[in-house]
Amino acid sequence: MEKGSIKFFLFLGLILFSGLPFLPAFSQQLTQIESGLNTSLRGLSVVNHSVIWVSGSKGYTALSTDAGKTWKWNQVKGFEKFDFRDIEGFSENKAVMVSAGSPAVILLTVNGGKDWEEVYRNSLPDIFLDGMDFWNADHGIIYGDPIAGQIQILETTNGGMSWQNISHRLKIKLVSGEAGFAASGTGIRSGKKGNVWIATGGIRSRIFHSKDYGQSWQVYPCPIIQGNASSGIFSIAFYNKKTGVAAGGDYLKDTLRNNNLLITGNGGQSWKSPKINPLGYRSAIEYVSRKVLIATGTTGTDISGDGGLTWKKLSDTGFNCVRKAKNGKLIVLTGDQGRIALVQQ
Repeated sequence: MEKGSIKFFLFLGLILFSGLPFLPAFSQQLTQIESGLNTSLRGLSVVNHSVIWVSGSKGYTALSTDAGKTWKWNQVKGFEKFDFRDIEGFSENKAVMVSAGSPAVILLTVNGGKDWEEVYRNSLPDIFLDGMDFWNADHGIIYGDPIAGQIQILETTNGGMSWQNISHRLKIKLVSGEAGFAASGTGIRSGKKGNVWIATGGIRSRIFHSKDYGQSWQVYPCPIIQGNASSGIFSIAFYNKKTGVAAGGDYLKDTLRNNNLLITGNGGQSWKSPKINPLGYRSAIEYVSRKVLIATGTTGTDISGDGGLTWKKLSDTGFNCVRKAKNGKLIVLTGDQGRIALVQQ
């Protein structure tokens, strides 16, 4: 569905990005290809160079199998009031998506979104699932806000067909006012050999890290802006088990750019500040390559060409989420009012 398809072009050249040595060869075009549908899209999974899954509020989901040229939209029957904040696509046929709020549900499709099966439901009043990631096609993990100080963690070992509560394995309690953010599904990231990271925010921001598929955990403080319910880490990304970034800020003061991004070189144990920060609150961050990253939020979209040390504005248009293809170079952004954009290199 295309409603008023808008294209706007941004060419990043030597003059605009002097001081970012990689970017002169990284000229690109940002193209908004969808807009106008009354849904806030926060769930995004780019499977490869052609397959893209998105999910959002009011029970909406969509699939493209031609790199965003055309879309198959679906408001899932019976779930019109649910907000699907994260989705994981495996092929043009199979995807899993998770809702935020109570009741919490997880839906699975194996026929390209024509039909969705409910594979999990939790009606506890305090349940609130924030994000999901997978190590491989079978093994995945979901985290949610704490109940009685305990981060909620679910695990699947059969590709999302069933889920088990493994919250008891994370024995470190959260402080009052510490929780996750379901802003883009990127507050949790899986890595090779069983690594997984979970970010918290609010009164306190920390990184919870497991090296054994969530069997045991360590926790590290993260000195990003924090201290109230609207601030903290909203997104993390790891290029490998050591190199990573944490992005966020304060969404109620979304133009502030002080202490809204940090960089780690030891898997989250310690953090350093960039030389030039992104231009405001950022709800999602993604590695394009080891050196190039893209971050987006309500006040715009930024790019770094030196591993996150310095940032420049890519666009005044902000989105909720940005993801790169798991296999391929396709980069996609999703936002409010059904907005979907591509970053084309």
